[in-house]
Amino acid sequence: MSEPKKMNIANIPTPIQMVEFNGTKFLIKRDDLTGSLLSGNKIRKLDYILSDVRKKKADYLFTCGGDQSNHARTAVIAVKQIGVKTKLFLWGSDTKNADGNLFLDKLTGTEIKYLSKAEYDNVISIMLKDSKRLQKKGKKVYVLPAGGSTPLGIWGYINFIRELNEQTDLKKLKGILSAAGSGGTSAGMLLGAAMLGLNLKIYGVNVVDDGETTRNTIIELVEDCIKDFNLKVNVDYNNLIIMDGYSAEGYKSIADNKLKLIKEFFQSSGILLDPAYTGKAFYAYHENFLKGKKKSNVMFLHTGGIFGIFSKRRKYLGV
Repeated sequence: MSEPKKMNIANIPTPIQMVEFNGTKFLIKRDDLTGSLLSGNKIRKLDYILSDVRKKKADYLFTCGGDQSNHARTAVIAVKQIGVKTKLFLWGSDTKNADGNLFLDKLTGTEIKYLSKAEYDNVISIMLKDSKRLQKKGKKVYVLPAGGSTPLGIWGYINFIRELNEQTDLKKLKGILSAAGSGGTSAGMLLGAAMLGLNLKIYGVNVVDDGETTRNTIIELVEDCIKDFNLKVNVDYNNLIIMDGYSAEGYKSIADNKLKLIKEFFQSSGILLDPAYTGKAFYAYHENFLKGKKKSNVMFLHTGGIFGIFSKRRKYLGV
């Protein structure tokens, strides 16, 4: 097996912090600290993907997400380092008062095509069709799915487990919990743990798709990575646990009870969580692994999302 190359633009290793909240001690892995403008989990995946973009000498990178996509923001900023043009295909609508991630997207000067929810359901086909237009002009286009969740991209979280294993004794942990959107973070951790022979539970709090779809997406990413890189490993999918029902309000919204917990945690710890991913994941974590315990044996993974908070600042202050 030959591991893929990466660009080394993520600020890693990120620290592990012991936190006490409402009388319970727990570990939090601070992947919100992978950079400033490149903050969050997406840059670990893009480290590998952008190396491939450069290797293939692409002229353009096409990628997609919601109008507050952390991945889209990270991609259009990171790709500046290799001189490739970008185009974003975003679920949402244009606004003169862009905020959060969309503000940064527009500030980079990238081209943006806005899609309705119905159109976004076919975003891969739309990106491929648009890429053909440029290919006819002799341009090479690299089309990247949402979240950078590809068999190559999940190497970011395969090696995250190796990093974690050097920082702490993973055999003392029951599992790791994180938000699960496009599935790449959970897939990488699940595969990385299996490659190290660790019986580690990977808890994914689905925030975009239903639980079954999210689970199937994660498993497919793992299987495709095993195949593409000829990995000799057996993965126990019983170690993948999807925690469904914590994003009933929808990906772009967040319920007041979750926001109240986010504010309480921020005012207690100084650690801020976002409305789309980490806030919902932490609510699930609190309900299942913190309440009534003196210490949790499940680690919380903070995957970033700081800029998505600003588009919801009135709601954050209003609860």
